[in-house]
Amino acid sequence: MTEVDLLIKGGRVVDGTGAEACEADVAIAEGRIVGVGKLDTSAREVIDARDRIITPGFVDIHTHYDGQVTWENRLVPSSLHGVTTVVMGNCGVGFAPCRPDQREMLIRLMEGVEDIPHPVLAEGLPWRWETYPQYLDFLASRQYDMDICAYVPHGPVRVYVMGQRGADREPATDADLGHMARLVREALQAGAMGVSTSRTYFHRSSDGKSTPSFEAADRELLMLAQALKDTGQGSMQMITDFEDQQGTLALLKKLSIASGRPLSVSLLEGTYGPMTLRWREVLDWAAEATAAGPSIKAQVLSRAIGVMMGHELTLNPFYTCPTYLALMPLPFAKRIEELRRPEVRSRILAEAADPDPAIVLGRLAREFDHMFILGDPPDYEQPLEQSIAARAQRLGSSPEALAYDLMLEQDGRNALYSTLCNYEYGSLESSLEMMRHPGAVLGLGDGGAHCGTICDGSYPTFMLTYWVRDRTRGERLPLGEVVKWLSHDTARAIGLMDRGVIRPGYRADLNILDFSRLHLHAPEVAHDLPGSGRRLVQRAEGYSATLVNGTVVYRDGVATGALPGRLVRGAQMR
Repeated sequence: MTEVDLLIKGGRVVDGTGAEACEADVAIAEGRIVGVGKLDTSAREVIDARDRIITPGFVDIHTHYDGQVTWENRLVPSSLHGVTTVVMGNCGVGFAPCRPDQREMLIRLMEGVEDIPHPVLAEGLPWRWETYPQYLDFLASRQYDMDICAYVPHGPVRVYVMGQRGADREPATDADLGHMARLVREALQAGAMGVSTSRTYFHRSSDGKSTPSFEAADRELLMLAQALKDTGQGSMQMITDFEDQQGTLALLKKLSIASGRPLSVSLLEGTYGPMTLRWREVLDWAAEATAAGPSIKAQVLSRAIGVMMGHELTLNPFYTCPTYLALMPLPFAKRIEELRRPEVRSRILAEAADPDPAIVLGRLAREFDHMFILGDPPDYEQPLEQSIAARAQRLGSSPEALAYDLMLEQDGRNALYSTLCNYEYGSLESSLEMMRHPGAVLGLGDGGAHCGTICDGSYPTFMLTYWVRDRTRGERLPLGEVVKWLSHDTARAIGLMDRGVIRPGYRADLNILDFSRLHLHAPEVAHDLPGSGRRLVQRAEGYSATLVNGTVVYRDGVATGALPGRLVRGAQMR
């Protein structure tokens, strides 16, 4: 072998195929893996990986960086957790195509559905595009710390074609459908990874209105599927309610047949919106449908989707109480000072909470039987006996009073954690069963979204630490299997056949892990978005290096300044 650009020596390679670790060197040239094994070759740079684990870079197929990629080069928090490729544009929301007079509408839609603050988007989005191909061209001109891919979102397509009629969810005419089909075909030909849509009442604009695609007729969704078939490329992603589960599955099957392309749907355990207690039936159905035709996968998460609540965040148990609302304009320190006053405490605890209908998650604000102190290090699998309701009962207190006092700890920055789904019975056994099912693929981390409520983009590190190494409440998982789920399986689910495996010919997107030191910190609030906007971030330790396209982008969690990541247009072959 001639001299290579980089040689990683002496690590234990977990190659993404499901095999367990074996000691090997990895040689890289021109952004590709060119050798794996005991190698005797010269290199311009050598990394000593003794006592380290080498994995493929992780591929996150469910993110919402659609705005962030237009103003920022580093896709935090995902890049802090070994992710080297993300897919955005999920759930039918995004910022292209968009006419100038529709910008405010799409901002409010993203603000409501994905909890990205309006001021952040209004200040950060440069709007140097109108059509979806123009949006991709703009992204292609930028550099990132990872590769990015994007779906064309149904909501903006509908509004672009139908204007206010589309936003008001009026039925599409034949002419509307034809125009939408042309836009989707153009987007796919320009490099969109597919098309996404939402049919859940759980998704609402910040003014309380349902997303434009919520009540779209089956024939409209079939038009999207036909556009995939016409181009012979891309996949479909959907989030939908499972109230009529059999009807929903029948529709998904029709879409799969009509497109002839892969399809994925969000799947969560719970009792409302895009959740179902009959999720095993959905997984079995997906596996059977895949065996008979194009791939259908249910996207699942490795832990509960947990809503963070506190005085710095979007929600807390008192966020709609009149006295609390009156204190909101105060500077944070002054507000905490006022909340510590006994008379203010008494007044707020006596007031009724009236959840904001524009914030669907607001109904969780007082579900104390599934609300916990997350802690640091965070504990994502606590028994229900440790809930706020159970603690309060043992203390002879009301759960409201206990939550009030807990949130004032740590100078008013202590946060509570409420499990929205995947925790109906007080353990992660459902998540374990979901992940292992052949009808499932990992996703739903929502990196870049839910800035003041949810912080699940850290799930790759959680998979490696909790599920592989640290779990005590039940079975753990083999490292090789988990790495395969995070890299090989997610890459193939979206048509990226050139990454996710450590073998010659594949992209040199890699992680070098100090596995014994791998550690996930508790979520924290950062004010680093445009206009000093707030977001939750979650940091990790133990990533000795992360490489994208053969270039080290992070060393020990610190950015090197290199930005080799680019827009990926469409499916990629090895």
